[in-house]
Amino acid sequence: MVAMSDSSTVKGSSTMATVLLVFGLLMATLHFTGAQTGVCYGTLGDNLPAAGEVVALYNQYNIRRMRIYNPNQEALEALRGSNIELMIGVPNEDIENIASSQANANSWVQNNIRNYGNVRFRYVAVGNEVNPTSSTAQFILPAMRNLLNAITAAGLGNQVKVSTAIDTPRILGTWNPPSQGAFRQELTSFIKPIISFLVNNRAPLLVNGIYPYLTYINNIRDIRLDYALFTASGVVVQDGQLGYRNLFDAMVDAVYWALEMAGDGGGSLEVVISGSGWPSAGGSATSLDNARTYNTNLIQHVKGGTPKKPGVPIETYVFDMFDENLKSPEYEKNWGLFSPNKHPKYSLIFN
Repeated sequence: MVAMSDSSTVKGSSTMATVLLVFGLLMATLHFTGAQTGVCYGTLGDNLPAAGEVVALYNQYNIRRMRIYNPNQEALEALRGSNIELMIGVPNEDIENIASSQANANSWVQNNIRNYGNVRFRYVAVGNEVNPTSSTAQFILPAMRNLLNAITAAGLGNQVKVSTAIDTPRILGTWNPPSQGAFRQELTSFIKPIISFLVNNRAPLLVNGIYPYLTYINNIRDIRLDYALFTASGVVVQDGQLGYRNLFDAMVDAVYWALEMAGDGGGSLEVVISGSGWPSAGGSATSLDNARTYNTNLIQHVKGGTPKKPGVPIETYVFDMFDENLKSPEYEKNWGLFSPNKHPKYSLIFN
């Protein structure tokens, strides 16, 4: 999320100090430091600021990485010269076209990457949570190959990595305990070739669906809220020699174990958490305080890795930059760090 902290030195009268303190609490300055954390920029709202204002907000609060879900030309124009690293998405509906011919992939790369030479592209995410049993799924890997060919031909192969954002809960058959993490047997023919592609090209797997909030509300009887919010005082789940104090770690480590189980070098893959957060309203256990608690702890926690991979930072994208009022159900509208008026919804520290 966003880091909000005021580091200015206050001098002068007590009245001025009080005024500045109140201002600081209301407008808390957000500082995103450390290379691991970015923020997703979703646009399913009819009251959101213009892309230029959004990029200015990222710069104002020192948010150095952004995820967009489609090649939004307004956003790409605004990102020119910003030095913000970008994960750009290929919409699910465009995957088949890109897979169908190298020429189509070349055109996509020309129009959305090469034409923006002063934008810092980091990843191309081919699809977002494509159902692996859908008709689109068969085209993901051919599209990834074609896009990589086009990116390599453009001389950007070492800079821009091609991956896909998986729907983790749909693909994992087992995740609890984490050491039993495994991909669904019937989906191995889908995921294993993608793993091989990523390993061979030293690209990370983009892991969507690591949302402890959703896991918690779907199993309130068996999952403790403090375990979901990173606030448990001790180990909640013991898995062999590894102890888990939070649900996020358990879910991520289940992915690590599933990758090892899949073979083909999957155990060596880096994972990028391409979206995680907590809504501030609209559902069970939603509040500004819970959202602030989760996102604050998430930002700090990912710097230190998980019980399975301690000391290995996890590149993570907080979801979401703004509330998006065109989503449903109600809690889906309220994941934003900022309101559409660009005011931060609560204070966070990104140090």
